[in-house]
Amino acid sequence: MKTVFASLLTLFVATTAAAQSLTVAAASDLQPVLPEIAKRFEREMKIPVTTTFGSSGNFFAQIENGAPFDLFLSADVEYPGRLEDDGFAVRGSRIEYAVGRIVLWTRKDSGVNVSMGFGILASPRVRRIAIANPAHAPYGRAAIAALEHERLYQELKGKLVLGENVSQAAQFVQSGNADAGIFALSLAKAPPLRSAGTMYEIPDDWYRPIIQSAVVLENSRQKDAAKQFLDFLRRPEIARIFEQAGFAVKKS
Repeated sequence: MKTVFASLLTLFVATTAAAQSLTVAAASDLQPVLPEIAKRFEREMKIPVTTTFGSSGNFFAQIENGAPFDLFLSADVEYPGRLEDDGFAVRGSRIEYAVGRIVLWTRKDSGVNVSMGFGILASPRVRRIAIANPAHAPYGRAAIAALEHERLYQELKGKLVLGENVSQAAQFVQSGNADAGIFALSLAKAPPLRSAGTMYEIPDDWYRPIIQSAVVLENSRQKDAAKQFLDFLRRPEIARIFEQAGFAVKKS
């Protein structure tokens, strides 16, 4: 009898955990930090978290077409705001969790000295410059804005190669398929890019702040757990993780 009871209890606990698990659609710049944050949340709250990374714009379209996520962590405030307005996200649940930054990055063996700043991009040595697709990636739009700030966009737009998201843009440069790239500081600071390349931190006033926000989705069956995760993101110890990864965090 005890064996049967124990088996039933194990099955109940496993079923309950599965029912409470959270699925998170997250912007690609969060790849260096979100897995660790999710693990901490799982240890404390006993709620499993599954993360999927991609471009914010693509997730926006998927969510409006019924993708079964509980939470959306975007690289901007626009997409979550539009989801709220369109009834696909829980009104009042949206938070701002970090501010992204962009860098100019290249491999150490590229022969391109990025410490010289954006001017080096006009060199014949730089044939391809990787950025995230600005059509659906906030980091791509920030890269374009920085180039326009320096009056280089028209001259360099023929060199641009577009990644599906900011992570893919970084991979283009890391693999040598692009000579330089403009992408998230969080990716440049994370292994293996940290040891493989050099970077130039782009001044914040060259582009609009990449204010990142998260929202609970209306189709979620785990709204309470999803809100707990958003509260968790705003804890001081989690803010420190974001800051160490290269994000700015608004002080509450």
